[in-house]
Amino acid sequence: MPPRRRGSSGFRGVRVRPSGRFYAEIRAGGFTLGTYNTPELAARAYDAAAWRFRRPRRDMNFPDVESLEEAEFLAPPPCLVDDEDRRRHRQCSAGSPSPRNDERLMRRWRAQFPNDVDNTDAFFADLRAQRRSNRRHRRAIAEFELENPIQLGPNDPLVG
Repeated sequence: MPPRRRGSSGFRGVRVRPSGRFYAEIRAGGFTLGTYNTPELAARAYDAAAWRFRRPRRDMNFPDVESLEEAEFLAPPPCLVDDEDRRRHRQCSAGSPSPRNDERLMRRWRAQFPNDVDNTDAFFADLRAQRRSNRRHRRAIAEFELENPIQLGPNDPLVG
């Protein structure tokens, strides 16, 4: 049986991204192993995963590795946040609306949907009035209970 073809990176399970970085994955449930700066680091990560999945040695990129522990020791730690992620985040953040844009968008929305603005204002006015009424009602009950304390007898169930 001829050996399996290796990607353009020269390693099994490693592909080149358009950004020039190297992406490692293993075809066991579609596990993504991460993106690395060099193809060797991505290949080491692939080998550690291949050892974990008990793949045969012929499927390894570095057949000289003797055990899972050695493969994991040689594999790079997973890169959770890297420079590329930070750069992409900065680009996305630069496009986020500023408070000045928010005010301009709100003015445009109010001009376009005046009924929604009126409905929203009416809703919150009703809510404030309802809360005020509830507070007055609770205050009246508390004042009544202060002026007229309940006299409990010895046989009442509330007396403990």
